[in-house]
Amino acid sequence: MWIRSTMVYRGSFLMMVAGSVTLTALDFAAIVIMFSHVGALGGFALPEVALLYGTCTASFGLADLLMGSFDKLGTRVRDGTMDTVLVRPVPALAQVAADRFALRRLGRVLQSAAVLGWALANAGVDWSGGSVLMLVVTLLSGAAIFASLFVLGGAFQFVAQDAAEVQNSFTYGGVTLLEYPPTIFAKELVRGVTFVVPLAFVNWLPVLRILGRDDPLGLPGWVDFVGPVVAAACCALAGLAWRAGLRAYRSTGS
Repeated sequence: MWIRSTMVYRGSFLMMVAGSVTLTALDFAAIVIMFSHVGALGGFALPEVALLYGTCTASFGLADLLMGSFDKLGTRVRDGTMDTVLVRPVPALAQVAADRFALRRLGRVLQSAAVLGWALANAGVDWSGGSVLMLVVTLLSGAAIFASLFVLGGAFQFVAQDAAEVQNSFTYGGVTLLEYPPTIFAKELVRGVTFVVPLAFVNWLPVLRILGRDDPLGLPGWVDFVGPVVAAACCALAGLAWRAGLRAYRSTGS
């Protein structure tokens, strides 16, 4: 329904997508400007940083496209319209994900795909079948991890209705962190996003493996391949939190 309504005004839709591409491109433009003053960032050249940028923003863009509506869940809980979601014969999770589905978010995916394509051609990686497979799995696993964060944030809003910014600190804040090499951050922070909030599995660890670089924590090599397992665990945890949030919800009687 939301896609059909968007396509009624195709010119407006195209302009919104173009605006989204332009706004998200400014993030990468800042990185390019930075490299106009330095030859390397944390030991990484521009194409290598572009590979980090492209993988994390593509994964986030896919998750944001599918699950970005969860940051508005607190409003539904607060004004009582969550009741209408619960009485429909469709899973509440699917309804919230589809609520006001914004196809214009494709702009972020398109922009990140363009940067990723440039990085793949210039990062100097020997693209074997294994490397290509790892890249695809990385993108999908990263999208699943970000999607689980959106759902976890939505579940938290059943308790704290005005907590959208807490969710954004892990989603939008996380993608900003992952755009840069882990070598420029303190090891305590890298440990935190590896063992506490496992954002490092979105792109840091697998991309370092693709680039043939060691991770700054000196973890065993097999850790670079467990992204899908981490993604599955995050999704399972998000599912449990979502069901707990639904059980905690109290109807307004509307």
